[in-house]
Amino acid sequence: MRLADIIRFGFRASTGYTARTFLMLLAMAIGVGSVVVLSSLGESAREYVVNQFSSLGTNLLIVLPGRSETVGGPPPLLGVTPRDLTLTDAEALQRSANIRYVAPISLGAAPVSYGAREREVTILGSTAQLFFVRQLTMGQGRFLPEGDITKGSPVCVLGYNMQKELFGTVSPLGETLRIGDYRFRVIGVLAKKGESVGLDMGDVVIIPVASAQALFNTSTLFRIMVEAVDRDAIFRAKKTILSIIRDRHDGEDDVTVITQDAVLATFDKIFTAMTLTVTGIGAISISVAGILIMNVMLIAVSQRRSEVGLLKAIGAPEGNIITLFLVEAVLLSLVGAVLGLLVGTCGVWVIGLIFPNFPITMPLWSLLAAVAVALVTGLVFGVLPAMRAARLDPVISLSRR
Repeated sequence: MRLADIIRFGFRASTGYTARTFLMLLAMAIGVGSVVVLSSLGESAREYVVNQFSSLGTNLLIVLPGRSETVGGPPPLLGVTPRDLTLTDAEALQRSANIRYVAPISLGAAPVSYGAREREVTILGSTAQLFFVRQLTMGQGRFLPEGDITKGSPVCVLGYNMQKELFGTVSPLGETLRIGDYRFRVIGVLAKKGESVGLDMGDVVIIPVASAQALFNTSTLFRIMVEAVDRDAIFRAKKTILSIIRDRHDGEDDVTVITQDAVLATFDKIFTAMTLTVTGIGAISISVAGILIMNVMLIAVSQRRSEVGLLKAIGAPEGNIITLFLVEAVLLSLVGAVLGLLVGTCGVWVIGLIFPNFPITMPLWSLLAAVAVALVTGLVFGVLPAMRAARLDPVISLSRR
Protein backbone atom coordinates (compact mmCIF):
# COMPACT_ATOMS: atom_id res chain seq x y z
CA MET A 1 0.00 0.00 0.00
CA ARG A 2 1.15 3.52 -0.76
CA LEU A 3 1.82 5.97 2.07
CA ALA A 4 -1.01 8.24 0.87
CA ASP A 5 -3.43 5.29 0.96
CA ILE A 6 -2.29 4.35 4.47
CA ILE A 7 -2.80 7.91 5.76
CA ARG A 8 -6.20 8.16 4.02
CA PHE A 9 -7.25 4.83 5.54
CA GLY A 10 -6.18 5.95 9.03
CA PHE A 11 -8.00 9.26 8.72
CA ARG A 12 -11.25 7.61 7.58
CA ALA A 13 -10.99 5.04 10.35
CA SER A 14 -10.58 7.81 12.92
CA THR A 15 -13.51 9.87 11.67
CA GLY A 16 -15.75 6.85 11.37
CA TYR A 17 -16.17 6.59 15.15
CA THR A 18 -16.55 10.17 16.38
CA ALA A 19 -17.18 9.41 20.08
CA ARG A 20 -14.16 7.14 20.30
CA THR A 21 -11.95 9.64 18.46
CA PHE A 22 -13.16 12.53 20.60
CA LEU A 23 -12.22 10.74 23.84
CA MET A 24 -8.73 9.92 22.60
CA LEU A 25 -8.12 13.45 21.33
CA LEU A 26 -9.40 14.92 24.59
CA ALA A 27 -7.10 12.74 26.68
CA MET A 28 -4.05 13.55 24.56
CA ALA A 29 -4.87 17.27 24.45
CA ILE A 30 -5.15 17.42 28.25
CA GLY A 31 -1.84 15.58 28.64
CA VAL A 32 0.07 17.79 26.20
CA GLY A 33 -1.56 20.96 27.56
CA SER A 34 -0.55 20.05 31.11
CA VAL A 35 3.06 19.52 30.02
CA VAL A 36 3.14 22.94 28.33
CA VAL A 37 1.56 24.78 31.27
CA LEU A 38 3.59 23.08 34.02
CA SER A 39 6.91 23.40 32.22
CA SER A 40 6.13 27.05 31.42
CA LEU A 41 5.41 27.77 35.08
CA GLY A 42 8.66 26.13 36.18
CA GLU A 43 10.79 27.88 33.57
CA SER A 44 9.09 31.23 34.23
CA ALA A 45 9.71 30.91 37.96
CA ARG A 46 13.40 30.29 37.28
CA GLU A 47 13.65 33.30 34.97
CA TYR A 48 11.76 35.46 37.49
CA VAL A 49 14.22 34.68 40.29
CA VAL A 50 17.22 35.19 37.99
CA ASN A 51 15.84 38.57 36.87
CA GLN A 52 15.17 39.58 40.46
CA PHE A 53 18.75 38.93 41.51
CA SER A 54 20.12 40.47 38.33
CA SER A 55 18.24 43.67 39.14
CA LEU A 56 20.31 44.01 42.30
CA GLY A 57 23.34 44.81 40.19
CA THR A 58 26.24 43.00 38.57
CA ASN A 59 29.39 41.46 40.05
CA LEU A 60 27.69 41.68 43.42
CA LEU A 61 28.84 40.33 46.79
CA ILE A 62 26.82 40.59 49.99
CA VAL A 63 28.58 40.61 53.37
CA LEU A 64 26.41 39.32 56.22
CA PRO A 65 27.30 39.27 59.93
CA GLY A 66 27.69 35.73 61.29
CA ARG A 67 29.02 32.51 59.82
CA SER A 68 26.93 30.26 57.56
CA GLU A 69 27.65 27.15 59.60
CA THR A 70 26.23 25.17 62.50
CA VAL A 71 27.78 24.58 65.89
CA GLY A 72 27.33 21.92 68.55
CA GLY A 73 24.83 22.34 71.35
CA PRO A 74 21.09 22.80 71.71
CA PRO A 75 18.90 24.19 68.94
CA PRO A 76 18.93 26.35 66.89
CA LEU A 77 22.56 25.24 66.30
CA LEU A 78 23.48 28.49 64.50
CA GLY A 79 26.91 30.05 64.26
CA VAL A 80 27.47 32.92 66.69
CA THR A 81 28.43 36.47 65.75
CA PRO A 82 31.41 37.61 67.88
CA ARG A 83 31.32 41.11 66.38
CA ASP A 84 28.82 43.06 64.31
CA LEU A 85 29.57 44.83 61.06
CA THR A 86 30.30 48.54 61.41
CA LEU A 87 30.88 51.57 59.21
CA THR A 88 34.63 51.32 59.78
CA ASP A 89 34.50 47.76 58.39
CA ALA A 90 32.82 49.13 55.27
CA GLU A 91 35.43 51.88 54.93
CA ALA A 92 38.22 49.31 55.19
CA LEU A 93 36.76 47.29 52.30
CA GLN A 94 36.82 50.35 50.05
CA ARG A 95 40.62 50.25 49.99
CA SER A 96 40.76 46.97 48.06
CA ALA A 97 41.81 47.15 44.40
CA ASN A 98 39.33 44.35 43.57
CA ILE A 99 36.32 46.34 44.81
CA ARG A 100 34.66 49.19 42.92
CA TYR A 101 31.77 50.15 45.20
CA VAL A 102 30.88 49.52 48.85
CA ALA A 103 27.38 50.29 50.13
CA PRO A 104 26.78 49.71 53.86
CA ILE A 105 23.13 49.04 54.64
CA SER A 106 21.13 49.93 57.74
CA LEU A 107 17.50 48.84 57.58
CA GLY A 108 14.48 49.50 59.74
CA ALA A 109 10.97 50.92 59.84
CA ALA A 110 9.78 54.28 61.14
CA PRO A 111 6.76 56.58 60.80
CA VAL A 112 7.13 59.11 57.99
CA SER A 113 4.88 62.15 57.94
CA TYR A 114 4.33 65.23 55.83
CA GLY A 115 1.58 67.59 56.84
CA ALA A 116 -1.45 65.52 57.80
CA ARG A 117 -0.23 62.42 55.96
CA GLU A 118 1.66 59.71 57.82
CA ARG A 119 2.51 56.03 57.35
CA GLU A 120 4.99 53.42 58.55
CA VAL A 121 7.76 53.13 55.98
CA THR A 122 10.86 51.02 55.40
CA ILE A 123 13.89 53.22 55.98
CA LEU A 124 17.04 52.30 54.08
CA GLY A 125 20.25 53.87 55.30
CA SER A 126 23.19 53.80 52.90
CA THR A 127 25.69 55.91 50.98
CA ALA A 128 26.00 57.50 47.55
CA GLN A 129 27.51 54.26 46.19
CA LEU A 130 24.22 52.39 46.67
CA PHE A 131 23.03 54.20 43.55
CA PHE A 132 25.61 52.34 41.45
CA VAL A 133 25.49 49.01 43.30
CA ARG A 134 21.71 48.69 42.94
CA GLN A 135 21.65 50.29 39.47
CA LEU A 136 19.06 52.84 40.53
CA THR A 137 17.76 55.66 38.37
CA MET A 138 16.44 59.04 39.44
CA GLY A 139 13.04 60.38 38.51
CA GLN A 140 13.64 63.79 40.08
CA GLY A 141 16.48 65.53 41.83
CA ARG A 142 19.64 63.74 42.89
CA PHE A 143 20.75 60.83 45.07
CA LEU A 144 22.55 60.93 48.41
CA PRO A 145 25.66 63.14 48.30
CA GLU A 146 29.24 61.91 48.56
CA GLY A 147 31.11 62.62 51.79
CA ASP A 148 32.13 61.20 55.14
CA ILE A 149 29.88 58.19 55.68
CA THR A 150 30.21 58.48 59.46
CA LYS A 151 28.52 61.90 59.42
CA GLY A 152 24.91 61.82 58.40
CA SER A 153 23.18 64.79 56.82
CA PRO A 154 19.43 65.45 57.16
CA VAL A 155 18.55 64.65 53.54
CA CYS A 156 16.49 61.86 52.02
CA VAL A 157 15.48 60.27 48.71
CA LEU A 158 11.92 59.03 48.27
CA GLY A 159 10.73 55.98 46.42
CA TYR A 160 8.32 56.59 43.55
CA ASN A 161 5.25 55.36 45.48
CA MET A 162 6.20 57.32 48.61
CA GLN A 163 6.36 60.53 46.62
CA LYS A 164 2.85 59.89 45.25
CA GLU A 165 1.38 59.05 48.66
CA LEU A 166 2.91 61.95 50.60
CA PHE A 167 3.01 64.72 48.00
CA GLY A 168 0.59 63.69 45.27
CA THR A 169 1.25 65.70 42.11
CA VAL A 170 3.31 68.36 43.93
CA SER A 171 7.08 68.22 43.54
CA PRO A 172 8.66 67.16 46.87
CA LEU A 173 12.11 68.57 46.13
CA GLY A 174 13.23 70.91 48.88
CA GLU A 175 10.30 69.98 51.14
CA THR A 176 10.89 68.78 54.71
CA LEU A 177 9.30 65.66 56.16
CA ARG A 178 9.55 63.98 59.55
CA ILE A 179 10.99 60.51 60.01
CA GLY A 180 10.61 59.41 63.61
CA ASP A 181 11.90 62.31 65.70
CA TYR A 182 14.10 63.73 62.95
CA ARG A 183 13.48 66.09 60.06
CA PHE A 184 14.85 65.43 56.58
CA ARG A 185 14.90 67.51 53.41
CA VAL A 186 13.85 65.74 50.23
CA ILE A 187 16.57 65.99 47.56
CA GLY A 188 15.42 63.35 45.09
CA VAL A 189 12.82 60.80 43.98
CA LEU A 190 13.68 57.41 42.51
CA ALA A 191 12.32 56.46 39.12
CA LYS A 192 9.57 53.85 39.07
CA LYS A 193 11.01 50.37 39.48
CA GLY A 194 9.51 46.99 40.39
CA GLU A 195 10.28 44.78 43.34
CA SER A 196 13.78 43.41 43.74
CA VAL A 197 14.05 40.21 45.82
CA GLY A 198 11.03 41.16 47.90
CA LEU A 199 12.00 44.84 48.48
CA ASP A 200 9.97 47.35 46.51
CA MET A 201 12.24 50.35 46.03
CA GLY A 202 9.16 52.46 45.37
CA ASP A 203 8.05 52.11 48.99
CA VAL A 204 11.29 53.07 50.75
CA VAL A 205 12.87 56.25 52.00
CA ILE A 206 16.65 56.34 51.63
CA ILE A 207 18.72 58.38 54.08
CA PRO A 208 22.47 58.52 54.88
CA VAL A 209 23.60 55.45 56.77
CA ALA A 210 24.89 57.45 59.75
CA SER A 211 21.51 59.19 60.01
CA ALA A 212 19.78 55.80 59.93
CA GLN A 213 21.99 54.52 62.76
CA ALA A 214 21.08 57.59 64.83
CA LEU A 215 17.40 57.11 63.98
CA PHE A 216 17.43 53.44 65.04
CA ASN A 217 19.91 54.00 67.88
CA THR A 218 22.40 51.40 66.67
CA SER A 219 25.99 51.31 65.52
CA THR A 220 25.72 48.04 63.59
CA LEU A 221 24.95 47.37 59.95
CA PHE A 222 22.33 45.08 58.47
CA ARG A 223 24.75 44.06 55.70
CA ILE A 224 27.33 45.45 53.31
CA MET A 225 26.79 45.29 49.56
CA VAL A 226 29.96 45.19 47.47
CA GLU A 227 30.50 45.39 43.72
CA ALA A 228 33.68 43.87 42.31
CA VAL A 229 35.57 45.73 39.58
CA ASP A 230 34.64 43.03 37.05
CA ARG A 231 33.37 39.46 36.83
CA ASP A 232 36.86 37.95 36.98
CA ALA A 233 37.57 39.81 40.22
CA ILE A 234 34.61 38.39 42.18
CA PHE A 235 36.56 35.49 43.68
CA ARG A 236 39.53 37.74 44.56
CA ALA A 237 37.17 40.31 46.08
CA LYS A 238 35.59 37.61 48.25
CA LYS A 239 39.00 36.49 49.55
CA THR A 240 39.95 40.11 50.19
CA ILE A 241 36.75 40.82 52.12
CA LEU A 242 37.22 37.77 54.34
CA SER A 243 40.86 38.69 54.94
CA ILE A 244 40.12 42.33 55.84
CA ILE A 245 37.26 41.46 58.18
CA ARG A 246 39.35 38.72 59.81
CA ASP A 247 42.14 41.18 60.53
CA ARG A 248 39.71 43.73 61.94
CA HIS A 249 37.80 41.18 64.06
CA ASP A 250 40.76 39.77 65.99
CA GLY A 251 41.33 36.83 63.64
CA GLU A 252 37.70 35.67 63.73
CA ASP A 253 35.97 34.48 60.54
CA ASP A 254 32.65 35.89 61.71
CA VAL A 255 31.04 37.01 58.44
CA THR A 256 29.46 35.28 55.48
CA VAL A 257 30.15 36.51 51.96
CA ILE A 258 27.55 35.52 49.37
CA THR A 259 28.33 36.00 45.70
CA GLN A 260 25.59 36.77 43.22
CA ASP A 261 26.75 34.00 40.90
CA ALA A 262 26.55 31.42 43.70
CA VAL A 263 23.01 32.45 44.59
CA LEU A 264 21.90 32.39 40.96
CA ALA A 265 23.52 29.00 40.40
CA THR A 266 21.73 27.57 43.44
CA PHE A 267 18.35 28.90 42.39
CA ASP A 268 18.96 27.78 38.82
CA LYS A 269 19.55 24.19 40.00
CA ILE A 270 16.48 24.28 42.23
CA PHE A 271 14.12 25.59 39.56
CA THR A 272 15.59 23.38 36.85
CA ALA A 273 14.86 20.35 39.05
CA MET A 274 11.38 21.70 39.78
CA THR A 275 10.70 22.28 36.07
CA LEU A 276 11.78 18.78 35.17
CA THR A 277 9.66 17.37 38.00
CA VAL A 278 6.45 19.11 36.98
CA THR A 279 7.16 18.31 33.34
CA GLY A 280 7.48 14.66 34.35
CA ILE A 281 4.10 14.89 36.06
CA GLY A 282 2.65 16.22 32.82
CA ALA A 283 4.34 13.42 30.88
CA ILE A 284 2.60 10.91 33.15
CA SER A 285 -0.73 12.39 32.07
CA ILE A 286 0.31 11.85 28.44
CA SER A 287 1.10 8.23 29.30
CA VAL A 288 -2.38 7.88 30.77
CA ALA A 289 -3.73 9.22 27.49
CA GLY A 290 -1.63 6.64 25.66
CA ILE A 291 -3.13 3.86 27.76
CA LEU A 292 -6.58 5.18 26.87
CA ILE A 293 -5.64 5.10 23.18
CA MET A 294 -4.46 1.51 23.54
CA ASN A 295 -7.64 0.37 25.31
CA VAL A 296 -9.95 2.15 22.88
CA MET A 297 -8.08 0.77 19.88
CA LEU A 298 -8.24 -2.74 21.31
CA ILE A 299 -12.00 -2.28 21.37
CA ALA A 300 -11.79 -0.87 17.84
CA VAL A 301 -10.04 -4.04 16.68
CA SER A 302 -13.04 -6.04 17.85
CA GLN A 303 -15.42 -3.64 16.11
CA ARG A 304 -13.47 -3.79 12.86
CA ARG A 305 -12.88 -7.55 12.64
CA SER A 306 -14.69 -7.85 9.31
CA GLU A 307 -12.70 -4.94 7.89
CA VAL A 308 -9.40 -6.52 8.96
CA GLY A 309 -10.57 -9.91 7.71
CA LEU A 310 -11.36 -8.46 4.28
CA LEU A 311 -7.91 -6.87 4.06
CA LYS A 312 -6.23 -10.16 4.90
CA ALA A 313 -8.52 -12.07 2.54
CA ILE A 314 -7.41 -9.95 -0.43
CA GLY A 315 -3.76 -10.59 0.46
CA ALA A 316 -2.70 -7.72 2.76
CA PRO A 317 0.35 -8.92 4.76
CA GLU A 318 0.53 -8.62 8.55
CA GLY A 319 3.03 -5.78 8.21
CA ASN A 320 0.51 -3.66 6.35
CA ILE A 321 -2.19 -4.35 8.96
CA ILE A 322 0.21 -3.31 11.75
CA THR A 323 1.18 -0.18 9.80
CA LEU A 324 -2.47 0.81 9.29
CA PHE A 325 -3.26 0.69 13.01
CA LEU A 326 -0.01 2.39 14.01
CA VAL A 327 -0.62 5.22 11.54
CA GLU A 328 -4.10 5.67 12.98
CA ALA A 329 -2.66 5.87 16.51
CA VAL A 330 0.02 8.35 15.42
CA LEU A 331 -2.53 10.51 13.60
CA LEU A 332 -4.71 10.65 16.70
CA SER A 333 -1.69 11.48 18.86
CA LEU A 334 -0.51 14.19 16.47
CA VAL A 335 -3.91 15.88 16.24
CA GLY A 336 -4.30 15.55 20.02
CA ALA A 337 -0.84 17.10 20.49
CA VAL A 338 -1.77 20.08 18.30
CA LEU A 339 -4.98 20.58 20.27
CA GLY A 340 -2.94 20.24 23.47
CA LEU A 341 -0.57 22.98 22.32
CA LEU A 342 -3.58 25.24 21.78
CA VAL A 343 -4.94 24.34 25.22
CA GLY A 344 -1.53 24.94 26.82
CA THR A 345 -1.12 28.27 25.03
CA CYS A 346 -4.54 29.40 26.22
CA GLY A 347 -3.69 28.27 29.75
CA VAL A 348 -0.45 30.24 29.76
CA TRP A 349 -2.29 33.28 28.37
CA VAL A 350 -4.91 33.08 31.14
CA ILE A 351 -2.21 32.78 33.81
CA GLY A 352 -0.53 35.85 32.33
CA LEU A 353 -3.79 37.78 32.65
CA ILE A 354 -4.33 36.67 36.26
CA PHE A 355 -0.73 37.41 37.29
CA PRO A 356 0.40 40.30 35.05
CA ASN A 357 3.59 40.93 37.05
CA PHE A 358 4.78 37.35 36.61
CA PRO A 359 6.79 36.92 33.38
CA ILE A 360 5.11 33.76 32.11
CA THR A 361 6.82 32.31 29.02
CA MET A 362 6.60 29.09 27.03
CA PRO A 363 10.03 27.53 26.46
CA LEU A 364 10.47 26.07 22.98
CA TRP A 365 11.86 22.84 24.38
CA SER A 366 8.62 22.17 26.27
CA LEU A 367 6.56 22.48 23.08
CA LEU A 368 8.84 20.13 21.16
CA ALA A 369 9.07 17.70 24.08
CA ALA A 370 5.29 17.58 24.53
CA VAL A 371 4.70 16.79 20.85
CA ALA A 372 7.52 14.23 20.76
CA VAL A 373 6.26 12.44 23.89
CA ALA A 374 2.72 12.41 22.49
CA LEU A 375 3.86 10.83 19.20
CA VAL A 376 6.07 8.26 20.92
CA THR A 377 3.28 7.43 23.37
CA GLY A 378 0.76 6.92 20.55
CA LEU A 379 3.23 4.74 18.66
CA VAL A 380 4.17 2.62 21.69
CA PHE A 381 0.64 2.09 22.94
CA GLY A 382 -0.62 1.47 19.41
CA VAL A 383 1.64 -1.56 18.95
CA LEU A 384 -0.48 -4.05 20.94
CA PRO A 385 -3.78 -3.30 19.14
CA ALA A 386 -1.96 -3.37 15.79
CA MET A 387 -0.37 -6.75 16.50
CA ARG A 388 -3.67 -8.14 17.72
CA ALA A 389 -5.38 -7.01 14.50
CA ALA A 390 -2.60 -8.53 12.39
CA ARG A 391 -3.04 -11.93 14.05
CA LEU A 392 -6.81 -12.15 13.36
CA ASP A 393 -7.91 -15.11 11.24
CA PRO A 394 -9.59 -13.77 8.05
CA VAL A 395 -12.20 -16.55 7.85
CA ILE A 396 -13.30 -16.11 11.48
CA SER A 397 -13.26 -12.32 11.08
CA LEU A 398 -15.44 -12.36 7.99
CA SER A 399 -17.87 -14.75 9.61
CA ARG A 400 -18.24 -12.20 12.49
CA ARG A 401 -17.53 -14.84 15.13
